[in-house]
Amino acid sequence: MELAQSLQQIQPSYIREILSAATAEGVISLAGGLPDGDKFPLALMEESLLSLPNRAELFQYGNTAGYAPLLTHFKARFELPDTHTSLVCTGSQQALDLIARAYINPSDNVVMEAPSYLGALQVFGLAQANIISVSQEADGPNLQELEQCFAEQKPTIFYAVPDFHNPTGVCWTLSVRQKVAALCEQYSVTLVEDVPYRELRFTGEALPLVSSFCPDHSLVLRSFSKIATPGIRLGVVTGKAESIDPLITVKQAADLHSSIPMQAVLLDLLTHDGFDKHLSDLQALYKSRYEVLATQLTAKLPKYCHFNQVDGGMFIWVTLPPCDDFALAQAAIDNNVAVVPSSVFYQQGEKVTPALRLNFTNASVEELAIAVDRLVAVISAECGE
Repeated sequence: MELAQSLQQIQPSYIREILSAATAEGVISLAGGLPDGDKFPLALMEESLLSLPNRAELFQYGNTAGYAPLLTHFKARFELPDTHTSLVCTGSQQALDLIARAYINPSDNVVMEAPSYLGALQVFGLAQANIISVSQEADGPNLQELEQCFAEQKPTIFYAVPDFHNPTGVCWTLSVRQKVAALCEQYSVTLVEDVPYRELRFTGEALPLVSSFCPDHSLVLRSFSKIATPGIRLGVVTGKAESIDPLITVKQAADLHSSIPMQAVLLDLLTHDGFDKHLSDLQALYKSRYEVLATQLTAKLPKYCHFNQVDGGMFIWVTLPPCDDFALAQAAIDNNVAVVPSSVFYQQGEKVTPALRLNFTNASVEELAIAVDRLVAVISAECGE
């Protein structure tokens, strides 16, 4: 059977494929965007999980939009306007897929920052969208490029990760958030605001969602993989009811609904007396690991490499001199440290800034120090100037 033309253009996820090599004995992985498995809030979930056999109603078919008590909780938790609603998805990745299938026709223009989240590049690629890239600066997207793109290309969607961007870790400033929202309203572009790392801020004060400045021109994607567990595979997309309704129709055809028992467990977790402490403990742990990695990189990276400080999230972005970043990443694996090369975060054929994405949330402080030594040795050998 011949593959669909849309799939023929899509490359498998480098990150998913590297995980097998990254888990080999002796390899320290800074590659995957993995939360610390030892810190999953399983103790907070235990009572809820053990009670499931006594809650037979959760195991019947459910509403496509989601478990009603959880939807009610989201309405209050996210302070949604009366005109807005929620759709629970099988991870926020599914929300991206539903949006693409509901709103993107082949050759429709979709705008993304470059570099950008690999999973979004794959989803919009499968939808056969025409992906237009705008460059990223230290405080968010290049606003001049973005406005020119909106005015001339008339895109359907602008997809962005404003809080601790994957892969670069950039967090948009307040002024950039307000300007992007104004541009979305001015040019009738829907902002798809993906915020899986928003709750992982460990320094400074949280900034308003970009969508809070353009609520009628936005959809917000939230994930519970980073603050609960990835394995429950739950996320939520929120927006105007008239924008969510088509997504519900697509989800009906895709999988009927996400796991109702897991939605009930998630609700119990989010309302547990210990959840706020779990979240603050997680932020403190990730801050300590980030500080170790940043200190090690500052002390040991060659002078021709650079990285920007971050205030949260899961990643540090290390820029390199001109080099073959794929070859460097392979050499790193050979030296028992796994990293992700920047090329995978760009469209094929697009000009790539050589860099490496380093994850700091899933390795101990001891492992992080060793990993930097191994990585610096590889960089010096491959990029020495």
